[in-house]
Amino acid sequence: MKSAEASVDKRIPGTSERREQIIQRLRQQGSVQVNDLATTFCVSTVTIRNDLAFLEKQGIAVRAYGGALICDSHTPSTEPSVEDKSSLNIALKRSIARVAAEMILPGHRVILDSGTTTFEIARLMRQHNDVIAMTNGMNVANALLEAEGVELLMTGGHLRRQSQSFYGDQAEQSLQNYHFDMLFLGVDAIDLERGVSTHNEDEARLNRKMCEVAERIIVVTDSSKFNRSSLHKIIDTPRIHTIIVDEGIPDESLEGLRKLGVEVVLVKQQ
Repeated sequence: MKSAEASVDKRIPGTSERREQIIQRLRQQGSVQVNDLATTFCVSTVTIRNDLAFLEKQGIAVRAYGGALICDSHTPSTEPSVEDKSSLNIALKRSIARVAAEMILPGHRVILDSGTTTFEIARLMRQHNDVIAMTNGMNVANALLEAEGVELLMTGGHLRRQSQSFYGDQAEQSLQNYHFDMLFLGVDAIDLERGVSTHNEDEARLNRKMCEVAERIIVVTDSSKFNRSSLHKIIDTPRIHTIIVDEGIPDESLEGLRKLGVEVVLVKQQ
């Protein structure tokens, strides 16, 4: 009886959480077995094979007989906190933000995604006038408090403390009745074939909604994010209108973006 109760009490992770845990096992062990995973997560071997097929499509794993091996060239990194991110490449982020802020003119309606680069954009908007800005980033909103010429809108929703960002149905619904001139989108990873991706499923869903209501999608990122893939895809690369990035971007990525018709604005490395 006790064993039956224990099995009932055991929480079975959802699809997204299970795949994240499989990735962790791949990082730690280098490989995983279908039967072992099926037993661990209390799901069928068919479900596990579907998980591994998904991870292979994302460039994270390579399927092998009875399991999968990690794909080293596209191993996604764990998500750092906002504090950790803010201490990296500060001068470069500010240079990228300066270019982005200059694109925002009086009368513009913009979305600033959560993140440390978009935070730097917000800091530079204190002299802007007649601008409406919506954000899901708590740190971004705080930076706009001193921008008296900017009407600030918040998505609301549930707060992820790891990223200081809001997400969820309320956040997504808050965007539905608006149309914006441009979205400044921060990314965790970008690959020409696999598109723009991020670590968190809820944030990816909200980012997709942002892309739907913005006339122009402007990605702001440093070159270290290229040729990487995170678990949750936001959009395909050709949907990007403009990308602001430093000169360290790989040559093949730069050439590929331009062939896709994406405007690339290069910022000098600091």
